[in-house]
Amino acid sequence: MAVLCRPAVAVPEHVVTLEETLALARAEHRGHPRLALALRLIESTGVRTRHIIRPVSRTLVQAGIGARHQVYVAEAKARIPAVVEEALDNAGVEARDIGMIVYVSCTGFTMPSMTAWMIDALGFRPDTRQLPIAQLGCAAGAAAINRAHDFCDARPSANVLVVACEFCSLCYQPTDDDVGDILCAGLFADAVGAVVVRGEGGLGIRLERNASHLVPGTEDWISYSVDDTGFHFRLDRRVPGTMAPVAPALRGLVERQHWDVSALDFYVVHAGGPRILEDLQRLLDVPRTAFRHSWATLAERGNIASVVVLDVLRRLFEEDSLPEAARGVIAAFGPGITAEMSVGTWRSRDPWPAAG
Repeated sequence: MAVLCRPAVAVPEHVVTLEETLALARAEHRGHPRLALALRLIESTGVRTRHIIRPVSRTLVQAGIGARHQVYVAEAKARIPAVVEEALDNAGVEARDIGMIVYVSCTGFTMPSMTAWMIDALGFRPDTRQLPIAQLGCAAGAAAINRAHDFCDARPSANVLVVACEFCSLCYQPTDDDVGDILCAGLFADAVGAVVVRGEGGLGIRLERNASHLVPGTEDWISYSVDDTGFHFRLDRRVPGTMAPVAPALRGLVERQHWDVSALDFYVVHAGGPRILEDLQRLLDVPRTAFRHSWATLAERGNIASVVVLDVLRRLFEEDSLPEAARGVIAAFGPGITAEMSVGTWRSRDPWPAAG
């Protein structure tokens, strides 16, 4: 049975506080007729600090899509190796033990995929399978875990490396000034994460089953429009209310495992924003403390897209309070509106020796 091991997550060195975000919004959108509303919305996100790959002064003055692409590639190649090495160490495996790499990112695009570069530069076998995922947004981290789970179920001795690389600051567009645009500029941030799913052995979450769910009629609620300056993030005002149709799908997955979604031992939930977390807590009938790791990620990192689920998972491992066979759920939400979900049990005793 596949085991989701301890992840590694790294955030860039440039920190933006809530106070700095509010000051920047006032300066960049001076005279905006709805600036006061945008500022209130930014404050209500609960985000206190965010990390970005470049200083704010350089982030605010963006060039065209070509220049952004060059920054994305250079920063990804500089930051991925250390995170990958830590994730492999956490799982007790080496690069040669990996059968597939799943790479997810919605903030940069390369061809060939970054998986090809990793295989070439980081010591993975030439026959390592590649699965790049570029268009699932914030749901992609959980989707990658699910695809790794499927791969290991089909090949029980295989190991899969998941890498999520998100530089949301590269999508900042100075000319986008709707209230939603200003809010997103104060919500999203940058991070890189990696985690190994082991087919045999390992400590962490033993993955039991997974599922996907698309909410009909929501295709354009989270989207990109693209022009010569790059990606323009579009967020419909109805997005914060999407947990109402998503919660039954999550509840159904847990019930197929013959568990009670309101009485699980852990919840690794995407921290898309406060309304998402508050509504899901209410709909699943769980206390705020059940989502404490999601709230902490939101406050300290902001919305780091597909890396969120890995950062929440990292906090669960660091807390180290779960008993053997504790039951829980992993869930993330993104464009579509799409939910990627899985359930599993905590494994603190490894019946197999480390690979290698």
